[in-house]
Amino acid sequence: MTAAFAAYGVDPASVLAERKPDLSADAEANKSYSIPAAEIVGFQILLNRVDRALYGADYGSNWSVIKQHLRGSWVTDNDPFKINQFGHPYAGSMYYGFARSAGLSFWESAGYTFAGSALWEIAGENTPPSKNDQIATGIAGSFLGESLYRMANLVLEQGGGTTFWRELSAATISPPTAFNRYVHGDRFGAILASHDPVYYSRVQVGTSATTQNQAGTATQPKRGDVLADFSMDYGLPGKPGYTYARPFDYFSFQATASTGAGLETLATRGLLLGTDYDVGERYRGVWGLYGSYDYFAPTVFRISSTALSLGTTAQFQLSNSIALQGSVLAGMGYAGVGTLHGISDTDYHYGIAPQALAALRLIFGDKASLDLTGREFFVSNVAGASIGGHDNIARADLTFTWRVHKEHGVAIKYLWARRDATFPGFSDLTQTRGTLGIYYVLLGHDRFGAVDWR
Repeated sequence: MTAAFAAYGVDPASVLAERKPDLSADAEANKSYSIPAAEIVGFQILLNRVDRALYGADYGSNWSVIKQHLRGSWVTDNDPFKINQFGHPYAGSMYYGFARSAGLSFWESAGYTFAGSALWEIAGENTPPSKNDQIATGIAGSFLGESLYRMANLVLEQGGGTTFWRELSAATISPPTAFNRYVHGDRFGAILASHDPVYYSRVQVGTSATTQNQAGTATQPKRGDVLADFSMDYGLPGKPGYTYARPFDYFSFQATASTGAGLETLATRGLLLGTDYDVGERYRGVWGLYGSYDYFAPTVFRISSTALSLGTTAQFQLSNSIALQGSVLAGMGYAGVGTLHGISDTDYHYGIAPQALAALRLIFGDKASLDLTGREFFVSNVAGASIGGHDNIARADLTFTWRVHKEHGVAIKYLWARRDATFPGFSDLTQTRGTLGIYYVLLGHDRFGAVDWR
């Protein structure tokens, strides 16, 4: 590592001097296993009471129901899609946040999330325990929870403005982290250290018009949308001294809300196990095993997936002013897919889903960027789709952003998505959605995320 620094004119001593002190011993001494366990149980009791008041008998669990669930088999349930594929992952992120902000590591917190999910499936409701909910809550919830936890801590460490607004922003991102900060003060503060990552964030607000709309069985397609979007790339590779020893030391996050679909996008992917590498003088990257959670609802259909993938994220310095960043991943997940605004909110199915992603960003100094992201999911009939058949989902996003002044810019985005579904006894189904939009962009930095390692 020292030789690598020297090759790029970087003084290793200065890098080490700038790094924050190692607080891992303090974090280990102060962490608690009992506090998050009590918090998760308390949160579930509260949630059960609220659900019982709102929805009635389905949440009237008792000892007889619990014993029945312990003896019975787990099923694939068919609750409304947004509950299963967003509500459950978000609940899992709450369990995860309680554990992570009490000083536990990623893997310890993931264990608490998985156990918390199982506890809810057995004791939180009357319906039989659900395999798909266990994946969405226990696994996707951990991936989402770590992203939210990291972003909340980044706001606390580096965010501008007054302390009040930083604390409020962090609490909005990760409520359980804020709860433990309020109740326990700085006891778990040592675990918050982010190791000062290079990150790129942007907020976009704009409107889009429909260019393609093959609705299929969707009954309420929208012709145009107003959208708000937030995205972040955290821990971009190439910074001297930054390591990838912890899960999600690199991750990407995106959330989009629209008037057409409500929650249209919620996606995160992070490096679980891996390391950094370099090829020559101009190429830096990380590679390894990634975990991902995706939720996409492009007005006419919807898909959500929890997956593990092998891949890489890297930057290639094409010239002094032009850089190419990108990620390439391929892996296997468990996905739910179906029509949006269809016959009912349970018009969807599950299956094992091979999938791939390629995301590229061409950066022209501090002036502009061109982003292209392509995804593909093949949702099979294995482990969920009892009627057989399969779905093939493709999604492409092309965005050109021009920085106008300081952090302010404009963007033009073309977004295209297509679903091809084949099921025995039904006609083949094709649904396509294409939109072209213009956005105001607020960048987190003057530049577009290029890492300068010279």
